Amino acid sequence: MQKYIYILLALLISSLPALAQIEVGAERMDSYLPLLSGKRVGVIANHTTLVGETHLIDTLHSRGVDIRYIFSPEHGFRGNADAGEKVKSYVDKQTGIKVVSLYGASPAPPDSIMKNIDVLIYDLQDVGVRYFTYISTLKYCMEKVAKWNRTLLILDRPNPNITLVDGPILDMKHKSFVGVFPIPILYGMTAAELALMANDKGWIGADKCNVEIVECAGYSRDSYYRLPVKPSPNLPNMLSVYLYPSLCYFEATNVSVGRGTPYPFQLYGHPKMVIYSYHFTPISMPGAKYPPQKDKLCMGVNLSTTSTEVARKKGVSLEYLIDSYNVIKAEQGGELKFFNSFFEKLIGVSYVRKMIIEGKTAQEIESRWKGDVEKFKLDRQQYLIYQ
Repeated sequence: MQKYIYILLALLISSLPALAQIEVGAERMDSYLPLLSGKRVGVIANHTTLVGETHLIDTLHSRGVDIRYIFSPEHGFRGNADAGEKVKSYVDKQTGIKVVSLYGASPAPPDSIMKNIDVLIYDLQDVGVRYFTYISTLKYCMEKVAKWNRTLLILDRPNPNITLVDGPILDMKHKSFVGVFPIPILYGMTAAELALMANDKGWIGADKCNVEIVECAGYSRDSYYRLPVKPSPNLPNMLSVYLYPSLCYFEATNVSVGRGTPYPFQLYGHPKMVIYSYHFTPISMPGAKYPPQKDKLCMGVNLSTTSTEVARKKGVSLEYLIDSYNVIKAEQGGELKFFNSFFEKLIGVSYVRKMIIEGKTAQEIESRWKGDVEKFKLDRQQYLIYQ
């Protein structure tokens, strides 16, 4: 019996994705410290900007790098601001360096600051989803670096969704801060790869951005990478990261996606979804001060027990959204107020809402973007760094 248990364990372990020994760009300091010598430096950073367990700012400061400014994206430098919450500029008490918000008055460093910077470092842990706004920050900073003929140094990090390319390509008439590039929802590229494509395609304008890249070492498109820290307040673990491409659309409806619970982006529900027995009540908490359906009993679906491996391969699925729409419509009857104007900004096209209202299935709708996705995969091939 013991022999069979060992065999079973061996088979189980062999079926799990391999954890690669990966060095992120920030950890490869010998590759980029010479580029910073004698330079005035700005760093686009947040709580994910780590060298091992030490923040990049502290690491560079200890090496004598002249850091003039820290620039913070959505959720702030310390990563604890709500989604969509405007972040103010301030002086960081721990470093004494001014933190300039890129999620407030301006999405890029102002000219008054750019003239005092030679090199702008970009080092944020992305999740590879078009509407996750760290790539929007990348775009606007590339434009500003190109304008001032400075250098953008990208310390690349793995994309936990790099194996997937899925979802409609953004129609630029729906361009917003949650969609700045004409790419699918899951685009299967790292920040550095995307920057190369954006530069070459003219997506940042006519001027080219001088981009220097420090690649990840030991990383490939087959690598399984577990994020060492949560990339934003409401993506607490890998299950949320993998379900995010399919559940974020609830942010443009009146359905709760679990903000204000221990399981954000692992649940969905609404007071009128009474056919379900599972229930939860969103409350105000750090990172979710004003969650949808706050303090209301919601019935719905619990996905928190889903296997991460199953969720990792999910891609962009509309089944959860369509399920909620149909359940609430059947319960409410008559005219249904379900979507708001933010939906097209997230999904990126006009036809999805219309097809859901017409009663189309998830498979019917998703088949509409498959051809465009295949064209994009071919188009991006020349910009891929990792094989």
